Amino acid sequence: MQFQELNLSKPLLDAVAQLGFTEMTEIQEKTIPLLLEGRDVIGKSNTGTGKTAAFSLPILEQMEPSDCDHVCALILCPTRELAMQACEEIRKFARFKKYIRPAAVYGGASMDRQIHQLKNGANLVVGTPGRVLDHLRRRTLKLDQLKTIVLDEADEMLNMGFREDIETVLEQIPQKRQTVLFSATMPPAILAITKQYQNDPVMIQIKSAHRTVDAIAQYYVSVPMGRKTDALHLLLLAKQPNSAMIFCNTKKMVDELTDALCMRGFPAVGLHGDMKQLQRTQVMNGFKSGKNTILIATDVAARGIDVKGVDAVFNYDLPQDHEYYIHRIGRTGRAGKTGTAYNILSGRKQEIEMREISRYTKAEITEIAVPTSRELRAAAVEREQERLLALSATAVSEEAMMLTNILLENAESAKGILAAMVQQHLTEATKNLPTFDVPKPIRKGRHAGAKTVRVHINAGRRDRMAPNFILGALVEATGMAGNTFGKIDIHDQFTTVEVPETELDFVVDVMQHEKINGKKVVVRRYEEYGGKRDGGRSKGRQQSVQRRSSRHGYNQNARSGSYNRKRQKG
Repeated sequence: MQFQELNLSKPLLDAVAQLGFTEMTEIQEKTIPLLLEGRDVIGKSNTGTGKTAAFSLPILEQMEPSDCDHVCALILCPTRELAMQACEEIRKFARFKKYIRPAAVYGGASMDRQIHQLKNGANLVVGTPGRVLDHLRRRTLKLDQLKTIVLDEADEMLNMGFREDIETVLEQIPQKRQTVLFSATMPPAILAITKQYQNDPVMIQIKSAHRTVDAIAQYYVSVPMGRKTDALHLLLLAKQPNSAMIFCNTKKMVDELTDALCMRGFPAVGLHGDMKQLQRTQVMNGFKSGKNTILIATDVAARGIDVKGVDAVFNYDLPQDHEYYIHRIGRTGRAGKTGTAYNILSGRKQEIEMREISRYTKAEITEIAVPTSRELRAAAVEREQERLLALSATAVSEEAMMLTNILLENAESAKGILAAMVQQHLTEATKNLPTFDVPKPIRKGRHAGAKTVRVHINAGRRDRMAPNFILGALVEATGMAGNTFGKIDIHDQFTTVEVPETELDFVVDVMQHEKINGKKVVVRRYEEYGGKRDGGRSKGRQQSVQRRSSRHGYNQNARSGSYNRKRQKG
């Protein structure tokens, strides 16, 4: 359906046309006519489907010049970035309706400036719940003549703990109003709000949540634990996106990964909720301008950010909710363009999660190999060859041509000079390429014929160990499948476990300082001397072997944690 088919005034249609919009999205086509009729609406829609136009065009259509002296509409958003973005879009739609004066109010910005805007004719307000409530308490924002309220990204506002603030705002506005709610998911808390505060709402639901990812090529790589950053490094060099977003699940991981990539020479910046508004603005300006081509963010920080032209999305951590996966990769492949998403997995558990996401989105997510340093070098050499061939077509001076002819008189010298110049170019083109490779995780277990060895764990029956505790801890720490491990023998003071020989060093490193049933354990290779088991040798010999085993070192990248009886029951 075309925008021109809507019953909208000429100023709005002209603004829409000037922005290059012709065809409506599904959420716009189904929502706008209902909102123009004054109906309450619940819209279940993902990020990037055109929700802002869906709710703002009807609001702008219904605002008249007589509405200049009071706030007619309020849009609540979960984050500052989303509030700023929505307000900017509304300004563009209202460019030919000069009497409409939008204002954005959010935390981390000057309160005095916002008060000035509100007192000087702002009649449409976009803001975060906390700051809107602050203005209501100060009486710098009055909503006694409000006609429409919109809760945008309602599920995210609830996740961020804004439910009480939202309900306080809803209780302070006129009962006779239009209430519009948009949410990607519909948890019970959202349904409770709709039941209490909306009047006979119409539910609009986009039928296929996976439709927003149809234009996105999706891939995953599996790497051993502790090697995700190396894999990301190699992928970024191989794919060379002009701009990329990388998602992590925690603020700490955003900071650590940003530092790691910057140390490796990548122009990366991080974004999360603990940053001050000035920092967040600087980060976004740097990313949008192209100064920084890599943005590393959490879901909450990135929610609602509209960045055009993102070439690729990388999931360093898989999201905890499948809907968030759609939100994340939807940052690329927008506005009819194709995009690419890469997922970096460690361990069997994450591979299972990836398959579940694939089923949920009804999209094929293809496994690819992590690029090797040799492949990166070959690609760099090929690019340099193309550049040099292109260089040969450029115009040169008579002086340069004369010198060239002189050098060509001696073919061997000319060949040596060319080789030396090419070597300089190749050295420059490959000087920053990594020399490391990421090994493939071992998927073959003992049942597939892999050779096994035993490891010694300094915990046994006296520590109340049981096979399920031991196996659970090994699977949890290593990410390897349970059937990868062989026989488990529990003795009074120690335990032995069969592990694949190829994975011995990895298991020993990862299990150091882990806890099993509350006991911190030391793990090393199990050995036999003179037919006697390792556990029966003298104390002095045990200490000697422990000193030798300590040479393995402790893997700082391995996760530390515990696996106790309570966790096993859970």
